[in-house]
Amino acid sequence: MHRDDLRRMLLVTLLSAAAGWLSGELLLCLWLGAVGYILWQQRRLERLLQWMRGRREEAKGLDQGVVGELLDHCELRQERYRKRKKKLSNMLKQFQKATRALPDATVVLDGDGAITWSNPRAERLLGVQWPRDGGRRIASIVRHPAVVRLLRQQDQAEAGEEMPSPVDPTRVLNLRLVPYGKGQRLLVARDVTEVVQAARVRSDFVANASHELRTPLTVLSGYLETLTEGELPPPERLLPLLQKMRQQCGRMRHMVEELLLLSRLEQCEAEPVREAVDVSLLLAEIQQQAMELGGDARHLFYLEADHRLGLTGCPSELHAAFANLVFNAVQYTPPGGTIRIRWYGDEQGAHLVVRDTGIGIPAHHLPRLTERFYRVDDSRAREDGSGGTGLGLAIVKHVLQRHGARLVIESEEGKGSTFRCDFPPESVVELDREETPARAEAD
Repeated sequence: MHRDDLRRMLLVTLLSAAAGWLSGELLLCLWLGAVGYILWQQRRLERLLQWMRGRREEAKGLDQGVVGELLDHCELRQERYRKRKKKLSNMLKQFQKATRALPDATVVLDGDGAITWSNPRAERLLGVQWPRDGGRRIASIVRHPAVVRLLRQQDQAEAGEEMPSPVDPTRVLNLRLVPYGKGQRLLVARDVTEVVQAARVRSDFVANASHELRTPLTVLSGYLETLTEGELPPPERLLPLLQKMRQQCGRMRHMVEELLLLSRLEQCEAEPVREAVDVSLLLAEIQQQAMELGGDARHLFYLEADHRLGLTGCPSELHAAFANLVFNAVQYTPPGGTIRIRWYGDEQGAHLVVRDTGIGIPAHHLPRLTERFYRVDDSRAREDGSGGTGLGLAIVKHVLQRHGARLVIESEEGKGSTFRCDFPPESVVELDREETPARAEAD
């Protein structure tokens, strides 16, 4: 008990006892003193409650005893709360000031996708105006499938979605949705019109240049074939030079074909023509081609594929993607190495795994492997032309994106690499086949 309250209680008791001794009613006076003291303390607590509700004048005379300590404690808490509130308010103002200066549209959403704040740029790019649209769902203002897909995504660290601006359809926006605060998300829209136009110009140029190169390369290859295999053989001293020219010409033709394929994949915005694809037969064909490509390297091939598991997609595109993965394994696996191909399904969809025991890839190269013309070892390509064109994995990436799939790469330098294609469940079909899963070995 607080010392002030103890002194008051003793004083009340003594006065009540004295009054009772003088009046001859000791118990009655003590009872009346106790009741009066309790009522007085109750009144002090009621005044404290009124003060906490905002009536500041009720604090007068409450600075002693337990009630006084409660009052001091409450005032201290309130002061801390005011300082914290002021600090948070300043931080919010700084955040809003910074986002107003950003060239990107920024919209803060709650857990249900309702707008809690937006910067002025959001009005110019997305048509979202604050505070007019506060509390409205973003999907009801920006009506586009890209917004719906973003809101439904579980993994919010993906690259985002592209869509035309609802305010100006000639502008292209890149949308990202990232976690922000507790139960909130931040929608950021960036104007990427110039980037998209530059990429389209580059793609058009590459496609046109490739078309123009195809004819002279075909003619040159024909002449070189005639010179090296014709009825009149060339002089012995020229034969190695002609063979080298023919090899490089073939490499250039292969690069042109891959450039044309990549350009078609990049420029084609329509969904691929989908049909049921027997992946096990496709992989068996690719394995045979890979064995021929390996030549005297005598690689060990292991193919395990579920005959009943197929895909809905474009057969030619899937063949190009799967063949690039297997052929890359052949090119970068030393003679006698092992290449394993596995096609299987689970509750998450269907998966193609190509694993080799090749030279492996340093970790710092992995993020850039799917870029155009990116090669881990340029010297190999320059010296003997065996290092590939640097377009294969770019083709794989675009084919998988068009089929709603993704590419996962794992590698350890000196031990080999694993390339996995993950297809969503909606792309998987069950084929009417009775055979058990295929297991094939070849060397």
